[in-house]
Amino acid sequence: MTPAARVQTAIEILDAIATSARDGGAPADAIFAEAMRARRYAGSKDRRAIRNHVYDAIRGVRSVPASGRAAMLALADTDPELAALFDGTPYGPAAIAVDEPRAETGIATTALMKLFDPLVGKAEREAMLVRAPLDLRANRLRSSRDELALIFPDGEAIAGLTDGWRLPGETPAVQHASYAEGQFEVQDAASQYAAAALDAEAGQVVIDLCAGAGGKTLAIASATGDEAAILACDTNRARLQQLPPRADRAGATAIETLLLNPGQERAMLAARMGKADSVIVDAPCSGSGTWRRSPELRWRSTPARLDRHVAEQAKLMDIGADLVAPGGKLLYAVCSIITREGRAQVDDFLNRHPGWTADDGYLPDGVGRAAGAGYLMTPGHDGCDGFFLARLTAPC
Repeated sequence: MTPAARVQTAIEILDAIATSARDGGAPADAIFAEAMRARRYAGSKDRRAIRNHVYDAIRGVRSVPASGRAAMLALADTDPELAALFDGTPYGPAAIAVDEPRAETGIATTALMKLFDPLVGKAEREAMLVRAPLDLRANRLRSSRDELALIFPDGEAIAGLTDGWRLPGETPAVQHASYAEGQFEVQDAASQYAAAALDAEAGQVVIDLCAGAGGKTLAIASATGDEAAILACDTNRARLQQLPPRADRAGATAIETLLLNPGQERAMLAARMGKADSVIVDAPCSGSGTWRRSPELRWRSTPARLDRHVAEQAKLMDIGADLVAPGGKLLYAVCSIITREGRAQVDDFLNRHPGWTADDGYLPDGVGRAAGAGYLMTPGHDGCDGFFLARLTAPC
């Protein structure tokens, strides 16, 4: 493919990503992968160049653009080499017309930034879109961080994490034989801090109410030596089905899965109410803390979607509270930097549940900052995804 043809292909893919963002459809990675399958003539260098164009545009444009061309033109305004490829050649983009519309660039819209937690100041915002490193978590059931250091000597230990090992972002770690052997999982440091904050112990009953594909479930199994009884729940069948093979690979045998029907969670969990030592609620959220990895989430943010997330989070926290035994722990976690999903959500919970108290001191020294009754981690301050955590204790 010619350089101009790569740009035109990127424009077409951006059109599909923008449409999907408006409609709540497939994520950018899935759309890009499908587009490349449909263009098998594109070589590896072509795919790499097209991907760079697509994600440079997504990172650069602050909200869903009117078109893929408008997004690429916004980049071309500050990149003469890119602008020169709009030359009207066959399979390339048409020449740039006078006063052609451009997408707006920036971190996010002003309205969205006003929703950020007060701790996320202007100086930190650039870090929210910097490409993320690749964080690994050593699986204690199969390996250790020292062994990962031998396998991946270009990495470094992650502060405050016994099992955390950080690599350059493009490292193909999952292609190494040690991954298939279950020696490690790919898991951002923020999620590792969250799993560790639960402080689960061998012999305890733990419920992961929003387990997804089971990243935190597996981290808890590793930390407890596979000696905690863990119930992993979710309403998403496709995601939850990924957990059993991952658990097999990791050597985690004490995990049970339960697919919940939306709206029937309480009925399906009735026999377990008030019996869990610990419950983790890693609730669905805006994903605003993960923009380094999924920058198109900025394009998907709407007031209505945020309202739905906040309502769902409150519901799940209330269910989680009812599952906790007297004196037990509830860990609320969201990969968000938005106040309504973080400190405000926990304040509302504490108002609804007299007698519950907020813990402190469960993060390593220097990690996170106090945010109301919880803690906020950010890429700029902590070098990990944006994440809000609150560990709450039930009355005895």
